[in-house]
Amino acid sequence: MERRIDEALVHYVEHGTGVPLVALHGAGVDHREIEAAIEAVVPGTGYRRIYPDLPGMGLSTADGLTCNDDVVTLLGDFIHSLGAGPVMLVGHSYGAYLARGVAAQRPDTVLGLGLLCPVTERSRHVPDHAVVRQDADAYDELERAQWAGFDEYFVVRTPATARRYRDHVLPGTTLVDEDALGRIFAGWTVDVGSNAFPGPTLIVAGRRDSVVGYTDAAELLERYPHATLAVVEDVGHALMHERPELLAALFGDWLDRLTRSADGSTGTLPSR
Repeated sequence: MERRIDEALVHYVEHGTGVPLVALHGAGVDHREIEAAIEAVVPGTGYRRIYPDLPGMGLSTADGLTCNDDVVTLLGDFIHSLGAGPVMLVGHSYGAYLARGVAAQRPDTVLGLGLLCPVTERSRHVPDHAVVRQDADAYDELERAQWAGFDEYFVVRTPATARRYRDHVLPGTTLVDEDALGRIFAGWTVDVGSNAFPGPTLIVAGRRDSVVGYTDAAELLERYPHATLAVVEDVGHALMHERPELLAALFGDWLDRLTRSADGSTGTLPSR
């Protein structure tokens, strides 16, 4: 599916019906990465899961966009165009930075935030890239030319994480408009506002994340007073692929908090 937002075309896929959840992927890939991760941890019923390609990635264009704040405005307009009311908003890496901007600019459209390995304005105290687990058969289903990209991203290298990389990460890397991203990233800073976000929030960081680290994620607690923070040992920037079972538990708690916040009840969420 696609929607025209001003000059840009936003391509997206969606599944299910119910409470809307919009998930934003990171830089240099497309919707397929976060789609695979979220579909594995969110109940298959009761939620309308929406996965856009960010501008200049996947099948979305970046016409008329000159900076990240322009992207945030576009995403706010895209969410409004869905006609679904306030959404649960999830982002991984760069997508988390944009999600924070949307929540700041349009707080009435965001029920709650899920920030996975969030990029911030700058990343400090980033650890070295170090392998946590290396299975002997981790590369069996990869072509030799795919090894380097897999190694660069994953610190947990198993047949399962290799398949995630091959099937859901790698395809989107071939659909990047480098010129468009260069133009947008030149205006990197996102206006994340100065007010605390009141909705239920989940912040998850990898202790071994050599891309953004985890200390900046911990400092976000000051801005999100209703946040759960989890810093997960022995995972990196590909946390949502490396520990999906733990992410499922954290998401379950976040969704439960969102339900109670929305209706004041103590009921449970729909199960798989």
